[in-house]
Amino acid sequence: MAKTFTQEFVKGLWEEIPPFRLVLGLCPVLGVTTTMENGIGMGLATTFVLLCSNILVASLRNIIPPKVRIACFIIIIATFGIVVELLMQAYTYPLFLKLGVFIPLIVVNCIVLGRAEAFAYKNGILPSIADGLGIGIGFTLSLAALGGLREIIGPGTFYGASVFGPSFEPFTFMVQAPGAFVGLGLMLCIMNLAGSK
Repeated sequence: MAKTFTQEFVKGLWEEIPPFRLVLGLCPVLGVTTTMENGIGMGLATTFVLLCSNILVASLRNIIPPKVRIACFIIIIATFGIVVELLMQAYTYPLFLKLGVFIPLIVVNCIVLGRAEAFAYKNGILPSIADGLGIGIGFTLSLAALGGLREIIGPGTFYGASVFGPSFEPFTFMVQAPGAFVGLGLMLCIMNLAGSK
């Protein structure tokens, strides 16, 4: 049992890391990763929804009729999406404002719905917890890495602190939408090179 839990957890950190291996959840990856703080915030919010929905889907998998399972999954995910949105409004309001519309869009994030359909509906609670945590943490690390890359190369800061000094000319391209595609492409290239070895 412990081996299975560990295997399910670890696969989300490299083998099935959402934006780079599964190529899922690209909307928030491209939209919010202008800074590392935004990436971590979005990743943790998605991890919360993913973990909670995986637990509930796995708990109710023998009760949910197959013909209406997708509608049930969306209701479960939407419930936890609203919970995380309200929690962020209450406790991390400045971050909530930065992430904007991407927090409610967790409800339609294909990572969360995909894990409910492909994994939690077919497995028990413990493997679903491991899957949710692994995929969620992998997603958070991906967003943090891309956000950190774009923040350092773009405005030349890291968590708001200057990295290159006052003479640095910001590369504003990296904090705009095309910079997200370039950063993601570079990271996909690095992941593929590392995976091939």
